[in-house]
Amino acid sequence: MRQMKVDKLGIDLLTHDPVVILKDTDGKRFLPILIGPFEATAIALALEGAPVPRPLSHDLMRAILDTLEAHLEQVIIHDIRESTFFAKLIVRADGELQEIDARPSDGIALALRMHAPIYVSDKIVLEESAPDKNGDDIEFERFKKFIDDLKPSDFER
Repeated sequence: MRQMKVDKLGIDLLTHDPVVILKDTDGKRFLPILIGPFEATAIALALEGAPVPRPLSHDLMRAILDTLEAHLEQVIIHDIRESTFFAKLIVRADGELQEIDARPSDGIALALRMHAPIYVSDKIVLEESAPDKNGDDIEFERFKKFIDDLKPSDFER
C-alpha cells in the first residue's frame, strides 16, 4: 500500500468529466480517478475549507461517525475492475475495525473532512498511475501544467 494525498482536481481532457489526481507522498507517482460532479464539488469544498450553509452528505457522514464515537482510520483504494476503482473505509468503532465499501470519491471526500490518510494498493499504483517524469515528455509537461493551474473554483458552473 502507498499513502497518497489529493494533489489536484481537474477535468479529463477526453471525457470532460471531473477527475481527482492523487499523488504519492514521495511525489513520484500520480493517479487520476474519474469522479462525479457532486463528489468533485464535495472534494473541492473540503480542500478549500469552505463553509456550507447546510451539511453535505460527507459532512453528515462525518457527524454520524463523530456521534457514534467512531474514527475513520483510513481509506483504501484497493481494486480496479473494468476501469472502475473500488475503495473501503476502515472505521474503528467500539475498539473494533470495520470495513465499509465505498466509492473512492466518497472515501476521499470523507478522508479530507476527517483528516484520515488515503492509501492505494501497490497493484493499482504500479498499473494505473503515471510517474512524474520531471519534464522528459512535452505532452506530460502540458498535462502537468494544466493540472497545476486548476483551482477548485474551476468546478463552479
